[in-house]
Amino acid sequence: MIALVKTSQTALKALRRNVTRSALTCVGIIIGIAAVIAMMEIGNGIAALNEKAVGSLGANVLMIQSGNSSSGGISYGAGSSVSLTAEDCDAIVRDAPALRAAAPTVQSRQQVIYGGKNVPPTQIIGSTPAYFDVREWTVEHGSAFTEQDVNNMSKVCVLGQTTARNLFETEDPLGKEIRVGSVSMRVVGVLAKKGASTFGQDQDDTIIAPFTTIKYRVSTGSSSSGSSASGSSAGSAAAQASVNSLDNPYPTGAPKLYPEQSDAEVQNNPRFVRFQNVNNIMAAAASREEIPQAIKQITEVLRERHRLRPDEPDDFSVRDMTEMLSAIGKSTELVATLLLIVAAISLAVGGVGIMNIMLVSVTERTREIGLRMAVGARARDILAQFLIESIVLCLLGGLIGILLGRGTSLLVRATLSWPTAVSYPAIFGSVAVAATVGIVFGFYPAWKASRLDPIEALRYE
Repeated sequence: MIALVKTSQTALKALRRNVTRSALTCVGIIIGIAAVIAMMEIGNGIAALNEKAVGSLGANVLMIQSGNSSSGGISYGAGSSVSLTAEDCDAIVRDAPALRAAAPTVQSRQQVIYGGKNVPPTQIIGSTPAYFDVREWTVEHGSAFTEQDVNNMSKVCVLGQTTARNLFETEDPLGKEIRVGSVSMRVVGVLAKKGASTFGQDQDDTIIAPFTTIKYRVSTGSSSSGSSASGSSAGSAAAQASVNSLDNPYPTGAPKLYPEQSDAEVQNNPRFVRFQNVNNIMAAAASREEIPQAIKQITEVLRERHRLRPDEPDDFSVRDMTEMLSAIGKSTELVATLLLIVAAISLAVGGVGIMNIMLVSVTERTREIGLRMAVGARARDILAQFLIESIVLCLLGGLIGILLGRGTSLLVRATLSWPTAVSYPAIFGSVAVAATVGIVFGFYPAWKASRLDPIEALRYE
């Protein structure tokens, strides 16, 4: 132990004698370790950002869409058929225990007017209060609408923050009346900020209302939205007169059993038809591990409700958001692997540089080595001395590289606004790699020094 301590002291003294050369020897390791740290932290930040983007859709979300429809050999794509209903949503909530919640949704595209502002939100969504649970989206100001609002087709809505800012700027929107198409709706809440989706869509530019209101009040009046937006009251009234919220469920020319509704009655009290189709159903599994079970249960419930024979294909589709997360994760992992390969090359170059400098050092100090061996130093002492020098250089380079890598990561985040996240495995791994490089690339020069003949070494000029 005493011999090892003395050997270590000798090695450190040798390094201090030529500080410039020692510093230049460390450069390769410093650059390699800094590259590993910076690249791993940037990669982790991108992965965290991708997970957050997918998570903003809601944890463990499943999207249930209508199936494909076709006509004349032309396929209209997934979601084009009319096969999902609000009752389907109730059934899967009741009979699929692997689900945490589910909500039917319908969409509409309308101009939204308040005062002199006329804006088209990215999304106008009709759903139930369970939608906020599925999406894990809280109401920051005010409150969400209720099941009673859904049953009564109440003209109430909740705004995303972007829509609230576009319409009201700094004014408090709660309790205010806005016009969605030709329908006046009262704002009862403002949602918490959600941010951009995975596809870059602003999720906060949205209006969410009871799905019955959107389906039977707003969407049925879509033909009048253009005239409403233009401010022509005569055109709006004419368009409203053509609204038929029943979607013509009775044959043309059938005898009228009941008095015909006025335009105001049609808008305020539209009659429900038996088949309440919805665009899709959003559901959330109880946990990520239960997603496969939830998909299986949803499929069984809907096939039974739609009375599909075993040989018939599904008239719906269930999409798992974890597929998207998995695809993003694979691409991020590929990028991280490429970055690590580049960093590993840098480390290898740094290791070769250390071996080269140590070989030069052995050549320069041949007489010193011969003198030490002549006064009693053994071959293993010489081997230990040069190994310690190599390891100390690599560890010092690794420490400086860690600080430089962390600094680079913070600088990238501050100047380029790229996401970064601390990678502790990369930091601890860098220390281990630095020591390993010192041993591997320092062994040959140390071994060569320990094999010198003392007499030949003393004669070396």
